[in-house]
Amino acid sequence: MVAVPAVAQVKVVAHRGYWKVGGATGPRDALVSSQNSLRSLVKADSIHCWGSEFDVWTSADGDVFVNHDARINGIEIESSRTTLVETQRLPNGELIPTLDSYLRKFTKHPNLEVVLEVKEHKSMKLEDRCVTEAVRLVKKYGLENRITYITFSLNAMNTLLKALPQGSEVYYLDGELSPATLKRVGAAGLDYELGVMKSHPEWFRQAHELGLKVNVWTVNEEEDMKWCIDQGADFITTNEPELLQRLIRD
Repeated sequence: MVAVPAVAQVKVVAHRGYWKVGGATGPRDALVSSQNSLRSLVKADSIHCWGSEFDVWTSADGDVFVNHDARINGIEIESSRTTLVETQRLPNGELIPTLDSYLRKFTKHPNLEVVLEVKEHKSMKLEDRCVTEAVRLVKKYGLENRITYITFSLNAMNTLLKALPQGSEVYYLDGELSPATLKRVGAAGLDYELGVMKSHPEWFRQAHELGLKVNVWTVNEEEDMKWCIDQGADFITTNEPELLQRLIRD
């Protein structure tokens, strides 16, 4: 038997999809693959990322859209009607995707894992609606075995844990809860920013001893990627997935 090195187990998550195509950062990129666009999802699969991360918000009508910021083109999604939100375009010309269209696209890419972040809403009612609708659509498209849920909000995390079967992949993002606390509440692991994990490197070991997994975000520099790999990260979320893939292969 041949031992498999730990580095081979690190999974690459494209942050908001693969949008920094070719490593550039200028307007030309935006025309190719905007963040959280359907195109960014397709591009993440084209380079064989393990997963593609994206963010969701609920409109005032309760419809769920994929976007990182609370606003798109100056319009606040949470307080705007669906009829206004759905007309907004991304820099690459795509209309802002609905969660329904985004998950439907994932069904065309069966090797790409779904990493869905519920954004923290001002309205807890809308946040709960976002969670409920996300779970419904995941079931609609048969993606229950391909999804990881992540959230900054304790409310959303608790709502997800109540709505999903025990053992579902729900991770917490905000960074203030220890692995022991996350284990007690039923989370699958911690999904913390690089600076948090550098302040608490012992959390890698503690999490693994508790059977939890660790994701680190957003890791874009080679030196930081190597550090996360050496610490035993299970997942690394990055805007530079091809760089991370090269490091893992080497």
